[in-house]
Amino acid sequence: LRCVRARVCVSIPSVRKIDSKHDTIRCHCLHLRWLSAAMGECVPKIVKNILHAGTKVVPFRDGTKVKFHYQTHKCDAAHTLIDDSRTQGKPMELVLGKKFKLDVWESIVQDMALHEVARFRCDKSLVVQYPFVSKTIRDAQKPREERKHCCGMTVQNEGIGYRDLDELFANPQDLEFTIEILSVESPEEYEKESWQLSDDEKLQRVGKLRQQGNAAYQAHDLATALEAYSYATGIIEQLMLKEKPDEPEWVELAQMKIPLLLNYSQCKLLEKDYYAVIEHCTEVLKYDKDCVKAYFRRGKGHAGAWNFDRARADFQRVAELDPALQPLVSKELVKLQEQQRLRDVEDKLKYQKLF
Repeated sequence: LRCVRARVCVSIPSVRKIDSKHDTIRCHCLHLRWLSAAMGECVPKIVKNILHAGTKVVPFRDGTKVKFHYQTHKCDAAHTLIDDSRTQGKPMELVLGKKFKLDVWESIVQDMALHEVARFRCDKSLVVQYPFVSKTIRDAQKPREERKHCCGMTVQNEGIGYRDLDELFANPQDLEFTIEILSVESPEEYEKESWQLSDDEKLQRVGKLRQQGNAAYQAHDLATALEAYSYATGIIEQLMLKEKPDEPEWVELAQMKIPLLLNYSQCKLLEKDYYAVIEHCTEVLKYDKDCVKAYFRRGKGHAGAWNFDRARADFQRVAELDPALQPLVSKELVKLQEQQRLRDVEDKLKYQKLF
């Protein structure tokens, strides 16, 4: 007997398997019945049918990551298909114990073995949140600018944003899930995502990501380096939100963010994405107003974007902060002057063609 939300789940076993390694007996159930504590009557809420037996019984606990494919059908005459993870590009990943919106998925996957395929018919009272879960998964496949916010007011006025989900939300009914368990990983067996980490673990992750980014940069793999620096910067920003600006903890995190921003801007400079260089170096200067590298790289960015006066000002600031760099600054100013001369010639030729 397992108590779930003031109800008792009674499992009627059809097959017993023994995991010799853990000496664990696990029941694979054809029927799960939820016993109403108030009424004292047995009401079927979930019905399970095993389509393909699993290969191994695995233990489940909070933090376990379960990867599975699923199909969702309405329990109507047409057996209408709502979702199929195989058409969405990747399987579903569920981390147990993290308050996932659809509680019933956490329950049913824990009643399965590795590589098992089973079909679950779930009462409509257990799948009220499914339209919103489905929307989130579908939206994840879209570009960010095409995703539609879905609050209570939006649902009332405009709907969820998908016709089939709007219909399901307006007319709830039983759903059937066909689940195939692909993998089960304990918390120690996979690299946690940032939202699963403690603050100390996040800081450790930042250090590893910076090292990965540096190694990728040395190997001239700019895409991988940018991804690592960006991910690490995002983690730092999450931690900074917890602190009060200008307090010692916040300042310490800001100092950790600076080299990540500088490394990111250097990669963008090599990609000739000059406006990104300007943006990230400007952010560095908010944390360290005398950062020589930020002024120099922003100067290069302004030069590439043909902001000649701003580039000249940044290069001159570099020489003021570090006189030893005067020869390097002089070379950049000469190149800047020649670049501006060529730009002026191009502009004159364009204007001549207009008349």
